[in-house]
Amino acid sequence: MAKKRKPDFSKPKIKVNKTEDSFEEQLEQEEEEKFDTSKIYFNLPLLVIAGRPNVGKSTLFNRFMHKRIAITDPTPGVTRDPVEGTTFILGKPVHLMDTGGYKLTRSVGTMEAVMDDLVVEKTLAKLKQADVILLLLEASQITPEDEEFIQQLRPYWNKVIAAVNKTEGGKNQDFALNYMKFGFKELIFISAEHGDKIPELQEKLIQNMDFSKVTEGTEEDVPVRIALLGKPNTGKSTLSNRLTHTEASIVSDYAGTTRDVVEGTFRYNDREFKILDTAGIRRKAKVKENVEYYSVNRAIKTIDECDIVFLMIDAEIGLAEQDKKICSLAYEQGRGIIFILNKWDTQEKGRTPIKKAEENIRIMFGQMSYAPIVCISALEGDGIKLLMDTALELYSQLTKKISTSALNAALKDWLFKYPPPASKTTHFKIRYMTQTSVNPASFTIFATRPEVVPQTYITFLKNRIREDLGFDKIPVQLELKASRQKWEDRE
Repeated sequence: MAKKRKPDFSKPKIKVNKTEDSFEEQLEQEEEEKFDTSKIYFNLPLLVIAGRPNVGKSTLFNRFMHKRIAITDPTPGVTRDPVEGTTFILGKPVHLMDTGGYKLTRSVGTMEAVMDDLVVEKTLAKLKQADVILLLLEASQITPEDEEFIQQLRPYWNKVIAAVNKTEGGKNQDFALNYMKFGFKELIFISAEHGDKIPELQEKLIQNMDFSKVTEGTEEDVPVRIALLGKPNTGKSTLSNRLTHTEASIVSDYAGTTRDVVEGTFRYNDREFKILDTAGIRRKAKVKENVEYYSVNRAIKTIDECDIVFLMIDAEIGLAEQDKKICSLAYEQGRGIIFILNKWDTQEKGRTPIKKAEENIRIMFGQMSYAPIVCISALEGDGIKLLMDTALELYSQLTKKISTSALNAALKDWLFKYPPPASKTTHFKIRYMTQTSVNPASFTIFATRPEVVPQTYITFLKNRIREDLGFDKIPVQLELKASRQKWEDRE
């Protein structure tokens, strides 16, 4: 593995120069010492956004991330699991985390109360890890939840920065000033939605962060992105926690526990992985709440952002119609996919049950016979090594590049062994082939009359690419284009 380089970006090194143009030189030097946003960095300072429910934490998180990641909804307590990501604030890389709201009032004895307790537990655990805590308050009457949560923050007071939200245009600042009684040295009045005083807040946050431990990664350090998808309660969060060796995702038998996409990272065989734990995807007819609708949309969107889909299937229940839709989307986008039969520790031992389960998957997903099937127990840890070895093999195929000369040598051999069908109406000639992209693996074949090439012959060529060129475990995209020029005759 390539050794990480440690850039010296912790403190600006400004030359003191009393000439007239020294200020311009100083600005140029500061600009040169900014982090490169196209690169990957490690050991970033952790900024945790915390506060009671519905004060605008997720809205502020999305503003800092420059995209909608956390679900924002008027319903209190929407965010449960910590949602995190890497962003750049004033040119500096920061690991940002949005936490669930600190709820004081709970309906004792209900499942929601149990969930609220788990959310609070997760939030308090993240405060210990944070380098800077951004306490977000609301410009309204101080609530008992505010008071109790501020007391919980006392052990970390030296790393707390307080901001009062919803003060756009100076609104409700009289309420906002009441928070000064808790001993804050400074309050920053902001509007997460409208952007008021966000630059001032960002400057304050960056001033309180240490970037001296940040290291710069290489292309080899770009993580393999895995999306955990499937129905609710198939064990996605349990697997995510096991792989990351954390308790980042809340695990519960309560269907719909995970709402946002929860990110985690881990290393396996000297390779960096990013895991995207998603909400369980149910049939549209069963999705009734706005929050769940957004959760499902976020889950589906992770297919755009991942390299490999881990489709989680409960071995006790089997396949669902929703699994077909997930596979279809993954196939269309050329993503690698692994069928994971989870909770295999609850099934009969031996080869026969495995064979039967595999047959059921192959029947339901006839066009995806290439996709590996792995039996695991996320709870017990069985099968995890085989799963990750398979994931690495898929990623290797997704990123594999074949030279044009090797492709056309193979194409010539295929055409010789299985010539195109010839008739007056379907006469055509295959000219040459190129690989147009990796991840997804995409190829283009140039022919004299691509519109008359039978689908059966296209399937034949696609299968040859997959089986003969080392793409046997991933989908392959093949496009035909018109050409009357041979590959050898091109300039």
